[in-house]
Amino acid sequence: MRTIVRAAVAGAGAVAAVAVRDLLQREHTVLRNYPVVGHARYLLERMGPEIRQYLVAGNEEERPFTRDQRRWVYASAKKENNYFGFGTDNDLEHTSGYPVIKHTTFGTAVPPSHPSSAEDVALPSAKVLGGPRGRRHAFRPGSVVNVSAMSFGSLSGTAIEALNRGSALAGCLHNTGEGGLSVHHRHGGELVFQIGTAYFGCRDSAGRFDLARLRDLVAGAPVRALEVKLSQGAKPGLGGVLPAPKVSAEIAAARGVPVGETCVSPSRHAEFSDVDSMLDWVELLAAETGLPVGIKAAVGDMAFWDELTELMATTGRGVDFVTVDGGEGGTGAAPMVFADSVSLPFQLGFARVYATFARRGLQEDVTFIGGGKLGLPGEAVVAFALGCDMVNVAREAMLAIGCIQAQKCHTDTCPTGVATQNAWLARGLDPQLKSVRLANYVATLRRDLVKVAEACGVEHPGLISSDTVELLDGKTSSTPLGQVYGYEASWGLPSAADRAAIAAIMRGEAPQGGSAPASPDAMG
Repeated sequence: MRTIVRAAVAGAGAVAAVAVRDLLQREHTVLRNYPVVGHARYLLERMGPEIRQYLVAGNEEERPFTRDQRRWVYASAKKENNYFGFGTDNDLEHTSGYPVIKHTTFGTAVPPSHPSSAEDVALPSAKVLGGPRGRRHAFRPGSVVNVSAMSFGSLSGTAIEALNRGSALAGCLHNTGEGGLSVHHRHGGELVFQIGTAYFGCRDSAGRFDLARLRDLVAGAPVRALEVKLSQGAKPGLGGVLPAPKVSAEIAAARGVPVGETCVSPSRHAEFSDVDSMLDWVELLAAETGLPVGIKAAVGDMAFWDELTELMATTGRGVDFVTVDGGEGGTGAAPMVFADSVSLPFQLGFARVYATFARRGLQEDVTFIGGGKLGLPGEAVVAFALGCDMVNVAREAMLAIGCIQAQKCHTDTCPTGVATQNAWLARGLDPQLKSVRLANYVATLRRDLVKVAEACGVEHPGLISSDTVELLDGKTSSTPLGQVYGYEASWGLPSAADRAAIAAIMRGEAPQGGSAPASPDAMG
């Protein structure tokens, strides 16, 4: 009894102390006016996203990924039932711009009478990366779905390892992000090495680009291509800062910076100052490494793309691939105005870039890659219809390895150990288990893309034309995708030679090339 009394007295004392502190502090009006109970307001504000996510929001209400979208990724990653029953709950009748894919009764793709039971299918790129420009190490990527740029530093080491192991299982490419190539990237997955404005991983002690270090790096790792990052969807035109406490020995080694010192990424490159000098640098990288070299950018001012295509058409220099990142994409932490309002969303930005290349007849000389919420079958099909040859997945890949959309990426307190450098939180993520889930997700997305292509009467999603998709204008009308974005009839489709090659590959009549996916059994 005495113990209970003492506990009650201690509790009352604690409450009284909180009440006195609330009454005397001047920072929070709510607490001064409503001592003790006012703390409930801040607790609810802090827990709001979790409450909405699990108890309040409908299946299609949340952003950036709805409950239905997350459920599809989770179920696909775990090889569970990812079907939906009782029809769509999307509001088709009152949604402007809703994409509808038009299936055909007949087509060139004839499914077998006894479909294979394999859960993955070979789905290589319709184009040879670096082939048109004759790069020494040109290749046909083995997967049209690849893991997008996410740096070690923004993601934990265990998350990077899971993504790399999963990429190896799925036979897809893994983009390192601008944070350098770490030990966590060396678990079998083939890499696209991204070169950002700070030249992490290929810089000298003064922070300038070092060509010799780049040559050594790509010679000692399975790097298949180089991507020069100009901007990204999360924060286009903005640099970045990694605070000194987060610059661990592992991060410092990957980036080539001192341990425990603040790490800054400028907003612009120092190695070139205009399109002409950028193309000189691209050609230098390609000549020295033999690798395909491309650029990644979110889309804003179109003058850059006009000048790029003009110089490519008249000088013989050029990039091998273009990665267009939509403004709605982005795994990185960013100021709200950049996340919400800077750069064009994917469809609009990509269509303008593709049209700029197509008007000069350059669309077959470049492999086009899309990013920005394209890791779901419907969104990916629209991207292919607009002219994408491959799609990159970032946040969907994070979901596959355990992300719960807690939206704490900028706080270093990610509860699932994905977007954090907190050792305790990161240890909860098992990279070997999660790698299998990533591979399962990629395989399922590829399988669904093949099924949709088959419904549209073609063998490959890259063969879906822009007129195969229509955008609803409410309940009573719709407009073909190509017409919405001013496409000409032949735009958005591979060349006749590429179409023939990819059809032969899909029929098993020609070698695939590129990365070879693991067997379904190996993927668990």
